[in-house]
Amino acid sequence: MSQPISPVSGQQASDANGQGQLVTRLEAENQALRARLAFLLEQVERNHAIMGRHQAFDLELVGASTFPELIATIFRTLPVISELDGVTLSLVDEGDDILVVMEKLGVDFSAFPQMLFVQQAGELGFASPVPAPLLGAFDAAVHGARFPGADAGLRSVALVPLLRNKRLIGSLNLASNDALRFTPALGTDFIQHMASIIAICLENVISNEMLKYIGLTDALTGVYNRRYIDRRLLEEIARAKRQHYCISCMYIDIDHFKLVNDTHGHQGGDEVLREVAVRIRHELRRSDALGRFGGEEFVVLLIDANLDSATFVAERIRASIAGMPFDLPSSAQTHVSVSIGVASLPAHASELPIETVAQQLVAHADQALYQAKANGRNQVVSAAASVA
Repeated sequence: MSQPISPVSGQQASDANGQGQLVTRLEAENQALRARLAFLLEQVERNHAIMGRHQAFDLELVGASTFPELIATIFRTLPVISELDGVTLSLVDEGDDILVVMEKLGVDFSAFPQMLFVQQAGELGFASPVPAPLLGAFDAAVHGARFPGADAGLRSVALVPLLRNKRLIGSLNLASNDALRFTPALGTDFIQHMASIIAICLENVISNEMLKYIGLTDALTGVYNRRYIDRRLLEEIARAKRQHYCISCMYIDIDHFKLVNDTHGHQGGDEVLREVAVRIRHELRRSDALGRFGGEEFVVLLIDANLDSATFVAERIRASIAGMPFDLPSSAQTHVSVSIGVASLPAHASELPIETVAQQLVAHADQALYQAKANGRNQVVSAAASVA
């Protein structure tokens, strides 16, 4: 005869229920830990990828050899690898030295609207004497000028000083549509490191570009030298052939310059050369190029200008030089005139090699110059025929 099964006691049921709850809780905690670990691993991998991209970015910056190459790298790559909605640079440029030199070296700043210049370091808004990054909410009234053309969604910014040898040379300006991306409580070691790399590269590239400019500039007059004009002429002829516009060339010679030197000494002659360069440059556009070919000879390249237009500008140059006396050292004055020959490369330039076309253009302007001198000086003569 079977024995009856004893009913489970209340205590046993309670213990079993407690064990079940414990197992459930442990499983939940285990799942939470697994999820947390997966999140941390994902963050580690993401941070590793970010660091890898930034290291590659640093190497790309260091490898940039020209100013446009460097800033193009910054504006193209940094917004992507850092997931930013706005990146600009502000550079301190007292007297517009950097801007002018870069433009003379052919940098087209219209392609880089994110590149900004200020005259004084105080305009950047950092506290002195130890500038620190400024992080916080985007304020259009305060920060709008730092991000020209940016959309209306910017919510937070980081303005990071660019320092070289404790000298403030500019600001790296970062912006995000995320209001929590840049807050005053955020650590700044990483962005300061990035800014220091950018500052070093900027200073090195600008110094190299300045040296390049010096190598292409006449020390006495500050205009280009023959080396630059020869190089620029080849570039412009190639561009003119592609885009079908005219190029004109002036060959300018100061009349009786030896007499100026004999009468007023070489110091007086140097002052005349400098002032002639100033008066010529005053009649030119920024796209034109003025160079000293040596002695008292200057050459001008006029871009997108036919023979008639170039002759008109040449006559203005002649009149501006002959029309007013030149002030010399020791309160002396002298009158100076120039003879100018003009030649033009038409829009339908020949298929001759560019070097040959360049030589012909300058040679025709030189021949016209000699005709102007033979005709009595202080006049403009245009080449009878354009370069073939």
